[in-house]
Amino acid sequence: MPLRVLLTLAIGALGGALAKWAGLPLPWMLGAMIATTTAAIVEVPLGMSMPLRALFVAVLGVMLGSAFTPAILARLNDWALSLLALTAYTAVAGALGVLFFRRVANYDGVTSYFAAMPGGLTEMILVGEAMGGDPRAISLTHGSRIMLVVMALPFAFQLFLGYDAGARPSAGRPLLSVAPLDLMILAACGAAGFFAARALRVPAAPVIGPMVLSAAVHLGGVTEAGPPTELVAAAQVVVGSAIGCRFAGTAPATVLRAVLWAAGGTAVLLGTAVAFAWGVHHATGLEVAVLTLAYSPGGLAEMSLVALALGLDPAFVATHHIVRIFVIVVAAPLVFRLLRPRPDSHGRST
Repeated sequence: MPLRVLLTLAIGALGGALAKWAGLPLPWMLGAMIATTTAAIVEVPLGMSMPLRALFVAVLGVMLGSAFTPAILARLNDWALSLLALTAYTAVAGALGVLFFRRVANYDGVTSYFAAMPGGLTEMILVGEAMGGDPRAISLTHGSRIMLVVMALPFAFQLFLGYDAGARPSAGRPLLSVAPLDLMILAACGAAGFFAARALRVPAAPVIGPMVLSAAVHLGGVTEAGPPTELVAAAQVVVGSAIGCRFAGTAPATVLRAVLWAAGGTAVLLGTAVAFAWGVHHATGLEVAVLTLAYSPGGLAEMSLVALALGLDPAFVATHHIVRIFVIVVAAPLVFRLLRPRPDSHGRST
């Protein structure tokens, strides 16, 4: 297994370096994701250490927390309506996704429901399997959704909205320019935030815990530093490689079929996100681009990195994705139990 992890990281790092050389947006994560996904499909033996991924996701959490400056506090009232609309978006997008997977992809009801949720990858797989769904289909659908969203949005923003991620400076500063005391503070935020969030069973604990603690430290003016650029680039390689590893050990035909159905479901979710973004834009005046990222059905760490690369208020995007994850993780299983037919005394569904 260690050799597989090393091979995976080597392929991911090579893909990231090639993507950076080619000038792609968010090169270290997208390049690693494309390279390892391709390797997985052609059956290269890949593997990923979940503790290693959690460690580097915590780095991204600390980095995202550093975007919460004191100036953010004055803008929280402006986010209330968009956060309320986000809850409505989650319900509408989930319902449309269920219809797509049930009627078009012909998945069974349980699998359709948990595959359609716009977030909560790990939780939806576990709960969906416990409820009788197909864990392989749910896993591949969610993994494909994140991959497709992360790949599509940076290019779409460049082509249609004129954003140039390559022209923006990298997040953070070089390692040697960050003071040792700041490095210790950031490391403490990552470690303490992760273990506290895991003890409290917070969803997406490796990113949310460090991000919340880092945000508190930066809002309090304890430090203004973020993680070094070298560490952020390494974290992106690990996160991108982990996405590609989700397809390891799966027959190419199965992967292709899952990606095709996931592409249809992702189009439904993204279309709904754009529609809500335009509606909230007209109601609040907030920028359509940042609202689209905030509502997009990608991962919290991944979408926040896209926001950073495009210069689109990562604090706003991260906050909305945290709320989306909590709504899905808490509400989706409850709603499923309420809507699921129950057998009557004769064993028939009612």
